[in-house]
Amino acid sequence: MKKLLYISVNSKPENMSVSKTVGREFVNKFLNKNTDHILEELDIYNQDIPELNHKLVNGVADTVYGSEYNALSQEDKKAVDRINQLCDQFVSADTYVIAAPMWSVSFPSRFKRYLDCVILNNKVIKVSPDEIKGLLNDKERNMIYIQSSGGIYPKIFNGQFNHGVDYCHDIFKFLGINRFEKILVQGVNMPGIGRDEAINRAYEDVDRVVNKLSREPILGGRV
Repeated sequence: MKKLLYISVNSKPENMSVSKTVGREFVNKFLNKNTDHILEELDIYNQDIPELNHKLVNGVADTVYGSEYNALSQEDKKAVDRINQLCDQFVSADTYVIAAPMWSVSFPSRFKRYLDCVILNNKVIKVSPDEIKGLLNDKERNMIYIQSSGGIYPKIFNGQFNHGVDYCHDIFKFLGINRFEKILVQGVNMPGIGRDEAINRAYEDVDRVVNKLSREPILGGRV
């Protein structure tokens, strides 16, 4: 069986969170059409996501091991074990769904903390004296990034940036993930749109992306 890893990035319960509401709709519809996938969920506001420091990882993004690991406190050993667990979970997935709100034209900092945990040497990247390269091109993978926002920020900022989407597109492409799709839930706090209309519009994109991923073969390097 393949695995869909659903990562939600919001401290609100699902019924109060726009990004989680749309994320759940996507997950349910995707699994309904792709019965070869099992679901694994990670709510990073209700799970232990360690903060990296020099005691836990070395200079080439490896978690410490051997004598360095044995010298750690029990608390730090637990953090190292958790980092490796999160990374192994990430690597094992075939389809990733990330649901996050836009905060400060990006995403909540806890998601970056999570990415720092999972992007490890010899598992997700390969660090050598000559280059750093992603290792997730070993199989077909999908990445779907669902972002909610109070306004329509590409319009407000003249289309110049959407840092959360742009960062995720670039980092996951570098890591080797074959396809990146985005679903923007925009205008949640805007007159004339509002929460319900923004969600309904996003559901149309949910259907489009689910149908696209369910019928098209994935081509290596396609984003």
